[in-house]
Amino acid sequence: MNRSADISGRGRPFPPWLAVFVAGVGGLCLALAFPAANIWVLVFVGLPLIFLSLMGQRVVTILAAGFVGGGVFWGVHIFWLTVYLGPLPWAGLSVLETVFFAAGCMLIAFIYRASEKLGGRSWLRMVFVPPIVAGLWTVREMLSSSWPYGGFSWGRLTFSQSDSPFGPLTAWVGVSGVSFCLALVGACIAEAVLHATQTPTSARGSRVSTALFAVPAGVVVLLLAVPTYQVKTDGSLRVAAVQGNADAGLFSTGRPGDILTDHVTATQPITEKTGIDLLVWPENSIDLDPLRNPSSAKVLDNITARVRAPLVGGTITKSGQETFNSLLLWEPDAGPTAQYDKIHPVPFAEYLPDRDFWFPLAPDLFSLIPRDLSIGTRPNVFSVADARAGLAICFDIVDDRAIEQMIAGGANIILAPSNNADFGRSEESVQQLAIARIRAIQTGRSLVSVSTVGTSAIISADGGVTDRLPTFTKGAMVQDVPLSSTLTPAMRWANDIEIIIITVGLGGAGAVFLTLAFLRRTSARVPSHIHDNTGKDTNR
Repeated sequence: MNRSADISGRGRPFPPWLAVFVAGVGGLCLALAFPAANIWVLVFVGLPLIFLSLMGQRVVTILAAGFVGGGVFWGVHIFWLTVYLGPLPWAGLSVLETVFFAAGCMLIAFIYRASEKLGGRSWLRMVFVPPIVAGLWTVREMLSSSWPYGGFSWGRLTFSQSDSPFGPLTAWVGVSGVSFCLALVGACIAEAVLHATQTPTSARGSRVSTALFAVPAGVVVLLLAVPTYQVKTDGSLRVAAVQGNADAGLFSTGRPGDILTDHVTATQPITEKTGIDLLVWPENSIDLDPLRNPSSAKVLDNITARVRAPLVGGTITKSGQETFNSLLLWEPDAGPTAQYDKIHPVPFAEYLPDRDFWFPLAPDLFSLIPRDLSIGTRPNVFSVADARAGLAICFDIVDDRAIEQMIAGGANIILAPSNNADFGRSEESVQQLAIARIRAIQTGRSLVSVSTVGTSAIISADGGVTDRLPTFTKGAMVQDVPLSSTLTPAMRWANDIEIIIITVGLGGAGAVFLTLAFLRRTSARVPSHIHDNTGKDTNR
């Protein structure tokens, strides 16, 4: 039999030292796919390099490749954490996420090793292995996005695609679904490259290689052929979004009330505009709690009367012994009529989980978190004017469950106030804007992202930016923002899509391991005198 098309038992594509280096290059390519570099096509370079680095290697090399690939990716991707907070938070979070990354790589490597032991031709591997690999990659993303302490959802493959032709797929299959599709293409490319580099040169081998490279190309064509999901609009809301360019960071040297004054000043130029339905200020823009400070409340009464519209703005509130990062709905002549408390405060930033355990390990660092914000339980939707506004304070925007909750609550527009002052002019704000654009596509909702210092933008339901303010400048955007009650497939079937991915990844991996275990047990029972397929006794 011609074995040129058979890829079982081919060995590893790289020696161990080169596999680790290739994994690092793959991690760098993945990091550069995200903003600010935003070279989204590098996803299809980084993923295959990482997958190839795992094939045919020993456990030590696999772990090394996983840690180097993950460490390079996370170290570059979230380097913005060092701007004001120094290297410790960056190093700690990078290491934690790298552990998840390396664990996922270990599972994927076991699938590659098991598939080699099971044997089979190239096309069989191309059919069965890439979906399982893509499923495991996406399951790892899902796990690290929700655990521990609510997880850290930054760095999911989909969030690199806000400017790519694959972004619109998010309306159909959601964030996890697009990550799965991207990982599937990457895994198919890795299989094709492996065959091309490991198969002896022959006419048949070349034909098989060409056919295998056609598989990822075909998957890409199919994905790009999916039509853009059409979102029906139900009227519009004239929104004024204000960026105060305030000194609102952790190490702010301003006086209490300065941030509020900055946002009042930035609002002044639009007070004469007519027809504004809603005024939106950023997270922490009201630095004196108007529920406890009469002078702050008076300022809000005055500004809403002048704009002749309700205000949604951020402040820190208290309820008994608990402290919350809140948004208030402040109405003209009525004052505060609704409140939302952030449901996903950031661990190790807005609160210190298990303080008795963590604080002694780095008291100088954790003393920067003098108070622990509580987890909010109020609905993340305001009824304002003729709209239902979904609310996502800063990192809430990366929380899948928070997004699902607001859509289930009837949101037909999303407001995403944030405070990015602690990250300076780094990539953090543009990465967050890219995530907001993906969420707009996923939900079929227009989204107003407004920050104390930027990046502030108004985003349409197709992910396009219809207005944007320069960073670190005072300014305001006034736009008629479309409303929609359309339920995209991604939101309608969010849980079902994730269950399918988990089934393909973990279920497929389980099936492979069970099959391998069964074959091992069966072969162990075969008597040594059984004849081989030549008909000759194997003991002779």
